[in-house]
Amino acid sequence: MGKVKPRLLGNEEVEEKQKKEQKAKSMEKKMMKNKEQANAEPASVPPAAELRRGKEKKSASRTASAKAMAVRGKHYQEARKRIDRNKYYSLEEAILLLKKIKPPKFDQSVELHFVMDETGLKGEIELPFSTGKTVRVKVVDDKFIEEFEKSLPAGRQGKIEFDVLVTHPSFMPKLAKFAKVLGPKGLMPNPKAGTVSTKPEEVVKKFEKGMLRWKTEAKFPLIHQMIGKISFEEKKLIANAEKFIEAVGKTHIKNAFIKTTMSPSIKLEMLK
Repeated sequence: MGKVKPRLLGNEEVEEKQKKEQKAKSMEKKMMKNKEQANAEPASVPPAAELRRGKEKKSASRTASAKAMAVRGKHYQEARKRIDRNKYYSLEEAILLLKKIKPPKFDQSVELHFVMDETGLKGEIELPFSTGKTVRVKVVDDKFIEEFEKSLPAGRQGKIEFDVLVTHPSFMPKLAKFAKVLGPKGLMPNPKAGTVSTKPEEVVKKFEKGMLRWKTEAKFPLIHQMIGKISFEEKKLIANAEKFIEAVGKTHIKNAFIKTTMSPSIKLEMLK
């Protein structure tokens, strides 16, 4: 048993004082207990059934999102009906088919997609005709170094307003500090890529004319390349496609597809 403080009976003033002290202590204990409960972590966890219901709701939400993404527009559905998914088309047949199924809203890009036999393949090529894409080429000078460095503090991303960066060898030491920013984006000048030259102005003209650099994805043996716009003449699209396939090498291509920005893909026959 706990200690019981004796009360002095017969003395009303003392007895009343003791009652007030006991009441105050009781209130103090109650307040401390409530404070401890408020700061304590929840004593129980949700029942397993409740957790399962929560997971099921999330799973249902993901399924609904996937179904929504799978729903294609009217133009896509019509285009899909025109394409024989079991057939391998010649380049000429495929491009002619793409021209027939194009939606009229905007001038779509024509794209080649390859499944290769290995990763690490890369190269550069100048296509016979323009792809319709404007290539932004930047030459490194002291002004570029200064402006690019100022743009770095915002998340260390830098202000990227170019597709190709060309430099004179003398600027390579100054560019070294930007390697972690430019390297992962494939924008760090490199002698093998032809972007380090004692005559950078001539390199700029090559890229602006239509020089392309291509390579497989970092982790997958895949290549994606735009070769023109669907509005281009058929012969120009065929010429660009043939030149690009030749540069990549038919022996390395396991599967090839051609499509426009919004169309289904068409299988291409690859005659070795």
